[in-house]
Amino acid sequence: MTSYALTERLALADLLRAAGPDQPTLCGGWRTMGLAVHLVMRERRPDTWPGILIPRFAPYAGRVHGRLCETSDFLALVDRFARRPWWLGPLDELLNLVEYFVHHEDVRRAVPSEPRELPAGMEAVLWKRLAASRLLLRGHPARLVAPGFGARSFGEPVVTVTGAPGELALFCFGRQAVARVELDGPEAEVAALRAARLGV
Repeated sequence: MTSYALTERLALADLLRAAGPDQPTLCGGWRTMGLAVHLVMRERRPDTWPGILIPRFAPYAGRVHGRLCETSDFLALVDRFARRPWWLGPLDELLNLVEYFVHHEDVRRAVPSEPRELPAGMEAVLWKRLAASRLLLRGHPARLVAPGFGARSFGEPVVTVTGAPGELALFCFGRQAVARVELDGPEAEVAALRAARLGV
């Protein structure tokens, strides 16, 4: 079985090495150093994991992130990320494929870049992961349509978002400005969805 998560991990590591530590990204105002620190922290610093989801713990995670940005060697950090932790093997595809795909595009599309042509199998897995889009859309009703893969409705949609699964993933994770999708619906609702804070 192809491990798309591992493929994306290694491709993202290569992209980070080529970009260096100071290239802009689309992720939270971070440059590539900040993104690399985030990627390592979410796998190797369990003390910071509560700060990802629980606001009261976010300041501690932020301090750790800032300290690591100041003290880490960028290439060593990227090399550490590229080495998948042994315990993650069976969970990697479930937990990390969408994460790595989105962050790969965070680096690529911070500068003008065309979408990659993804393997059909990877698009199918990305579409499957978008079953959680109700959470990602944060209560905004919408219908997601991925030609050749299917459609999903969340709430009573007045806006239809159409695109390849990877592009829909970017849209649902708050990268609406760079996602190559088509939105159809009343103008005000389309504008509201484009400007909404989506993702986790």
